Amino acid sequence: MEYTRELAKFCASVSIESLPAEVVHKAKLCILDYVANVYGSLELETVRKVADHIRSLGGGERATVLGCGFKTDTHHAAFLNGVTAEAIEAQDGLRFGGNHPGVAVIPAALAVAEERNCSGRAVIEAVVAGYEAANRASAAMHPWHTLGGFLPTGTCGTFGAAVAASKLMGHDPATLLNALGNAGYLLPISMAEQLMGGYTIKIVQGGQAASAGIMAAGLAGCGVTGAPYVIEGSALNGGFAKITTIADPTLSRITEGLGDHYSIMDIYFKPFTACRHTHGAAQAAMELAASEPIAPETVASVAVHTYGIAELAVGKPVTEESSFVSAQFSIPYVVAVCLLDGQLGPGQLTEARIADPVLMQLAGKVTVKTDEDLNKVYPEKTSSRVEISLTDGRVLTRQVDIPKGDPRDPMAEEDLAEKIRRFGAGRESVRVEAIVEAVMNLEQAEAVHRLVETI
Repeated sequence: MEYTRELAKFCASVSIESLPAEVVHKAKLCILDYVANVYGSLELETVRKVADHIRSLGGGERATVLGCGFKTDTHHAAFLNGVTAEAIEAQDGLRFGGNHPGVAVIPAALAVAEERNCSGRAVIEAVVAGYEAANRASAAMHPWHTLGGFLPTGTCGTFGAAVAASKLMGHDPATLLNALGNAGYLLPISMAEQLMGGYTIKIVQGGQAASAGIMAAGLAGCGVTGAPYVIEGSALNGGFAKITTIADPTLSRITEGLGDHYSIMDIYFKPFTACRHTHGAAQAAMELAASEPIAPETVASVAVHTYGIAELAVGKPVTEESSFVSAQFSIPYVVAVCLLDGQLGPGQLTEARIADPVLMQLAGKVTVKTDEDLNKVYPEKTSSRVEISLTDGRVLTRQVDIPKGDPRDPMAEEDLAEKIRRFGAGRESVRVEAIVEAVMNLEQAEAVHRLVETI
C-alpha cells in the first residue's frame, strides 16, 4: 500500500465545496482556539523574549506576528506564531495520536495565506488537509513514537504544515506529494527528553514544524523532490514511521476512513494551561474547591488516583525553581494551584506563582498513584479521582472521567470565545469580538489580512 501517496492525493483534493458543514465549523473552532493560546502565551516572559529575538533578526514584512504588533518574513512569522500557540500548553490535540496539530498547521497556513493574499475558504481547506496529514501520521505510530523519545507535535506536525502550505501555494497533487517527502527530511527531532526535563526549548516545536513545513512546500514548488513513500518507507526500512518508533507502526491508520471521517472532528480543546493528562485531576480539584472553601492549612494530604500513562508522564513533583514547562506537566502542581486559585490559566505559569511557598507546600502534599480500575478504561476514558484528606478527618472526593473539551463534552464557540477573553485579559473587548466574528465567518473573507491584522 502506498500510504503517503494516497494521503497526498486525498489532501490535494480537499475543497470546501465537498467538506461537510460540521468539518468546516470545527476548522473555524480550531482557529478560534489557536488565537486564545497565542494571547495567553504572550503573558509569559520567556515567550516575550523569543518574540524580541525574532524582531531583532529583521526580515521582510511579509507576514504578521500575531499579537505582537510587527511583521517579518514568512518563515519567522510562522515560527513565532507556532511558539505562541504552543507555550502555555492549552493547544488543541488528538488524543489517539498524542499530537497537537494546530500549533504547526495553523501558523503555517496563516503566514502563507497572508503572503499570497489567499481567501478564507482556501485557509479552511488548508487547515483541514493539514490536520489530516499531521493526525494520520501520528496516529499510525501512537503511542510508540512518543515512547521512543519523540514529540509528534513537532515531527508529524511538519507533515501537516507542509500540506497546508502546499495547498495555499497552489501546488498540483504531484508537487504536494513532494512537499510531504521533503517534510520527512526536514522535520525536527523534537525530543521528548527536553519536555520531560522541563527545558523551555520545548515551546518551539510547533513553530519549528510550521517553518520547516513551509520550507518543504516551497522547495517542492521549485522542483526539489522527496520520497513519495516517506512515511511508510521502502524495502530499505528507512521510512519515517519505521525509524522513529520502537514497535511496528499501524500504517493502515493513515488511510482508514480517509474522506469518510475527518480527523479534525476528533480534536479536543483545553480549558486549562497544562498537559491533557492533568485535566481530569485539575477539573476535579476545581469542582471541589468550588463546592466549599479549602484553606491550604486544613489539607492533610491529597491523593490523585489516575491511569498509568498519566502517572508516568505527569506524576512528578515540582520545586520553587521549576520552569513553567515542568509545572504544566505536574499533577501535584496543577492540583495545588487549582485548589488555591480556582483557575489554571497563563497567570498560574509565571515564575512568581510557581515560587510561592504556600503553593509549593500544598503541592508537596499531593501524591499520584495508578488506579487499576481507572487504568482499565484508558484510553476510552481519561479518568482521575482526587481525594482531599482534611485535618478535621473529612475526605472530599471527586472523579472526572471525560474532561471538558473532549468531543464527548465539547467546548463550543462561546466557550472558545470566552477563552480568548480570559487569556487575552487587558486587550480591547471590541477587538476580541471582531476576531470571533472574523473567524466564524472566515469562508466569506476574500483575503485573511483583516483577520491577522485584527489579532
